[in-house]
Amino acid sequence: MIRLLEAVSNPDPGACCRPKGAPRCVVPGGSESLDPSHPLGKQVLKQLLFAIRVSVPLPLALVAFVALGGGRIPAAEPQPHIVLIMADDMGYGDPGCNNPGSKIPTRHIDRLAAEGMRFTDAHAPAAVCVPTRYSLMTGRYPFRVRPVAKGRPLIAKGRTTIASLLKENGYRTAMVGKWHLGFDFEDRGGLHRGGPVDCGFGSYFGIPASLDIPPYYYIRDDRPVAPPTELIAAHNSDGWTRIQGAFWRQGGIAPGFRHADVLPRFTEEAVRVVDEHAGASPEQPLFLYLALPAPHTPWMPTEEYLGKSGASIYGDFAVQVDDCVGQVLAALDRHEMTKDTLVVFTSDNGPVWFPHDAERFGHRSVGPLRGMKGDAWEGGHRMPFIIRWQGKVAGGRVSGQTICHVDLLRTFAAIVGVDLPASEGVDSHDLLPLLLGEAASKQAGGPIRETLISQSSKKVLAIREGPWKLIPTRSSGGFTKTPGTADGPDGQLYRLDTDVGETTNLWEKHPEIVARLQRKLAQARAGDRTAP
Repeated sequence: MIRLLEAVSNPDPGACCRPKGAPRCVVPGGSESLDPSHPLGKQVLKQLLFAIRVSVPLPLALVAFVALGGGRIPAAEPQPHIVLIMADDMGYGDPGCNNPGSKIPTRHIDRLAAEGMRFTDAHAPAAVCVPTRYSLMTGRYPFRVRPVAKGRPLIAKGRTTIASLLKENGYRTAMVGKWHLGFDFEDRGGLHRGGPVDCGFGSYFGIPASLDIPPYYYIRDDRPVAPPTELIAAHNSDGWTRIQGAFWRQGGIAPGFRHADVLPRFTEEAVRVVDEHAGASPEQPLFLYLALPAPHTPWMPTEEYLGKSGASIYGDFAVQVDDCVGQVLAALDRHEMTKDTLVVFTSDNGPVWFPHDAERFGHRSVGPLRGMKGDAWEGGHRMPFIIRWQGKVAGGRVSGQTICHVDLLRTFAAIVGVDLPASEGVDSHDLLPLLLGEAASKQAGGPIRETLISQSSKKVLAIREGPWKLIPTRSSGGFTKTPGTADGPDGQLYRLDTDVGETTNLWEKHPEIVARLQRKLAQARAGDRTAP
């Protein structure tokens, strides 16, 4: 009994009575307690209260109960469902809400923007797929990841991810779509370790990488649905560059696997996750991460979407992506989950859309920005980014705050009321005060980030500080060819508030700013964290 009372009054009750895996909940003032909203937390509270009730007088039991949380147990407000939808290679200027001149109708994405908060200065941490996905999951810039063998898991065992964070705090976690962060396996037909189900997701259905990178096969949880035992030839489309159109590389493929089926299949799987959760455990919060494989190549819109845009098959494929978003939103509406769900929509990096494509079709996939996928310029990493959370985030708001995908980890931690260890989310900033519009908050009134670092396909690191952006190379750092730059300045400096198209290089005009940003970039690379 003495041990029980010590546990109840201990500011860290987990030292003697928290079950393994039970979450810790940070309460005002910084102390931690068991999270009473989590099933494991409820279990411990029930056990403690029962033991107290049968062993001590009622007044003492009440005192002990209050002591468990120091009188500061958070209000029992249900945690929101969270649906994170990431498109693949969709440009900043593709959705109509970002670009009134877009030739691609995106009514579902536009609906999200009208009902939520749209960010005009949101960034992927990298201008290509893999490093962005690592950073999204871990809240760490991609230059921090240790090198691993190609195709092997990038996320270190035990690393906190957005999925493991939410799972440990009572969420059902499910992922559907493109992983592209590696697996460990002895053969393709057997157990796949180090993937989504080992990084916090309770279930997974998807593909190992992009749809133009073999082998091509589905994975359910940690095993292939059918191994890639057959061979498919490479494929290209006339009228496009080698890496556009219905492009994929030669390699292994599972029997019956068809590239054109993948996007509809993923949409069906995501809707099924919502349907099953609404029927089986609607009171438990759900985290669904839908990593769409499109409009990344191969551009293969199904027949019903052909001709639906003014940007050829790329635009038609983006219309199909928008409809996928709409089907997930409709599932939330159908089960009356909309008002209880935080929805995030974004993309992983810029599009494969060259200047001659913009001229040919009159569609600027990056809007007013310069560059494309892979580039250190804004078109490579400035992304569509929308958050809808009805009743919490006022609809129709537009924010010019500089934010990054890495910020989702700390934001989700704030939503569930936990502090991250110092070693986790080292580049992640909390967006919650900004979302909730807390005027008294420093974050809501001032800049959330002092700096932002983005990585190009050639691993050039660009740094932002306020309106200033430094690229420590003369070239694009990525896919765009930049002839004639050999005799120019050593790098590039732009002032984005007056030159978002990065047309005027101020490197030689402001050497003091160049020196300061170079110093900050070096400090970030050498340091342990950039977050507060």
